[in-house]
Amino acid sequence: MTHNPAAEPQEESLGSLVAAASSHISTLVRAEIELAKAELRFDAKRVGLAAGLFAAAAFMAHLCLILASFAIAYALVGVFDWAEGWAFATVTLFYLIVAGLLVFVGVRRLKGLTGMKRTLRSLKTIKSGESELSGSSVAPVPSSAPSPSAGKPGVPRESVKPDQ
Repeated sequence: MTHNPAAEPQEESLGSLVAAASSHISTLVRAEIELAKAELRFDAKRVGLAAGLFAAAAFMAHLCLILASFAIAYALVGVFDWAEGWAFATVTLFYLIVAGLLVFVGVRRLKGLTGMKRTLRSLKTIKSGESELSGSSVAPVPSSAPSPSAGKPGVPRESVKPDQ
C-alpha cells in the first residue's frame, strides 16, 4: 500500500487556523458586499425605469385632466347656456376646492407624525453612556405583565403609535 501524505490529518497551529478562518471570513464578507452592490445596481435601474414610466403616465394624465376641464366648461356652456367665463370659472373653483381639501387632509396626516422619539431617546442614552435599565424614563414592569419578547429583559416596549 502506498503512503499518501494528503490523506493524513495535518497538525496546524491554532494561529494558522485562526488566520485562515479570518481570511476566509474576510473574503466571504467582501463577496457578499459585491453581491449586494450588484443587486442594488440592478434594482436601482428597475426603480429608475419604473419612476420614469410613472412620471410619463402622470404627465399624460395631467394633459387629459386639462382637456377634460375644457370639455366640462364647454359642456356647461352648451347644456346650461352659461357664459364661457362663468363656465371656466366654475370648473376652476371646483379644482380649487378639491385642492384645498387635499391640502387639509395632507396637513392633518402630517400632524399625526411623532418623529423618531424612541430612536432619539436611545441615541441620547447611548451618547450619555447611561444604561438603558438605569434610565429614569423607563417605568418598572409590573409582575403581572408579560415579559417582552424582544429587547432587554424587564424593559417594557413602548407603543409605536402616537399617544391619543
